[in-house]
Amino acid sequence: MYKVVVIEDEDIIRKGLLFLIDWAKHNCSVVSDCANGQEGLAAIQTFRPDIVITDISMPIMDGLEMIRRTYESYDYSAIILSSYSDFEYAQNAIRYGVLRYLLKPLKKAELEEAIDKAVTECEKKRYYTSSSFSMRESAEEFLQENSQSYSGSDVLITEIMDFIHENYQKKILMSDLVKKMNYSDTFLNKKFKEAVGTTFMEYVNRYRIQKAVLMLMDQELPVQEVAWKCGIGEYKYFNTVFKKYLGCSPKEFMAGIKNK
Repeated sequence: MYKVVVIEDEDIIRKGLLFLIDWAKHNCSVVSDCANGQEGLAAIQTFRPDIVITDISMPIMDGLEMIRRTYESYDYSAIILSSYSDFEYAQNAIRYGVLRYLLKPLKKAELEEAIDKAVTECEKKRYYTSSSFSMRESAEEFLQENSQSYSGSDVLITEIMDFIHENYQKKILMSDLVKKMNYSDTFLNKKFKEAVGTTFMEYVNRYRIQKAVLMLMDQELPVQEVAWKCGIGEYKYFNTVFKKYLGCSPKEFMAGIKNK
């Protein structure tokens, strides 16, 4: 089973998370529940969980600060719960490798979907790091899984995809498309997810990592330069995003490719 730590300062919500979710059905077990980020930090260090579910706004230490202090040292998938809809929080959450950002009041179906996604990521990590599965094979599988191009007839979606493919090396935000296409971000996000099956930013990150994997497999550029060329830039963030999809750091990937 995968170990879960739950951090939420509101007792009713925390107890709801503990008892309303059938954790065994998701192949998970809650090993600790905490009321603030400081307790959560200690629980992460003690239990080394596979999945962390945390609120943002909490006393003593908030959820993002707790993640910032632990996400590089402890390899877990994080799900954030918050009543804040401010995009800045979501941006920071993505930067720290957060898998899902869910707004309160929580919907059980959305939370269970996020838990299943986290479990899938955990399974991939275990699979990719097994001795019987080489770095090159994991890269080729990732590329194959994400090589599907949009084959629909929606002109708007085609235009968005073309925009991503032409500008992935630059900083891309949904607000760029809002200005370019004169539609609301809510409308564009909904249309894109319905057509492609994932969010706009998730697709952008996957596409960038595809390009990064191909560059790293060529073994011609240092990792830091690959980080900039694929459009992610900052190495720490690149390391987090790469590890999310490949189950290892870029340097570990490079070492595995060379050893192979």
